[in-house]
Amino acid sequence: MPDGLSSSLRVIAGLTLGLWLMAGVAARAETLTIQGSSTASTTLLTPHQAMIEALSGHSLKVVGIRSDIGLLRLLARQAEFAVISTSLQRSIDSLRINSPDLPYDKLVAFPVSHVRVAFAVNPRNPVRNVNMQLIRRVLSGEMTNWKQLGGADEPIRVAYVQSGGGVTLSVANELFGGQPFTPANPIRVAFGAQVVKVVEQEPRALGVAQLGLAREHQLPELMTDQVIEQELSLVTLGEPTPTQQAVINAVRQVAASVGMPVRK
Repeated sequence: MPDGLSSSLRVIAGLTLGLWLMAGVAARAETLTIQGSSTASTTLLTPHQAMIEALSGHSLKVVGIRSDIGLLRLLARQAEFAVISTSLQRSIDSLRINSPDLPYDKLVAFPVSHVRVAFAVNPRNPVRNVNMQLIRRVLSGEMTNWKQLGGADEPIRVAYVQSGGGVTLSVANELFGGQPFTPANPIRVAFGAQVVKVVEQEPRALGVAQLGLAREHQLPELMTDQVIEQELSLVTLGEPTPTQQAVINAVRQVAASVGMPVRK
């Protein structure tokens, strides 16, 4: 066989093998849906999605809504993962109130990271430092005026996600033993993104907010003497498949690489 023809055949054979291998990889790759906590979505999953996909070998569809809604959709088999931003037990306790008979015992949580809660204020509000006991009194309804915290003589409007959101559940657990907080002038919203919108527009607002969203919107936050953290977890229905485990491992690896490692 002439050298030129032999060389051409080798190139064609190499290309064919390469395409075959690529097809095999594509065939093994899956697209997995993750639904739930907007805290986890905005701080970890969406900003680093490309890296997680590259490490896991699978594509992701990330839907940031709320921790409790994510669990409900997982239980309805509308997603491969829920993602929550509080403990699994607190999320389940919140859901049992209206949905007591779902198979919660089949849920398995895999912590992947931690993130701090932010208490955000409007830029026109001069208050910047408050100890956590005073915040507790505000959230319980005992303290109602910014003047009591060194600010203007104006009512404190507390903006927060209604029961079921990871930020709300984490703060309630840390400050009230899991009982809901009852501020005197509440502004209850459905999702975390709405909290920061309220704080942007309302000078009297105190937002119980996601740290990532507060920073994204350049909102000042109150410096406190105590930190409240949210545990971010991926949740599966039953033990994870090898594909799901690859995603869990990738998320943990990426979280550690960007300074958000899971607590041991």
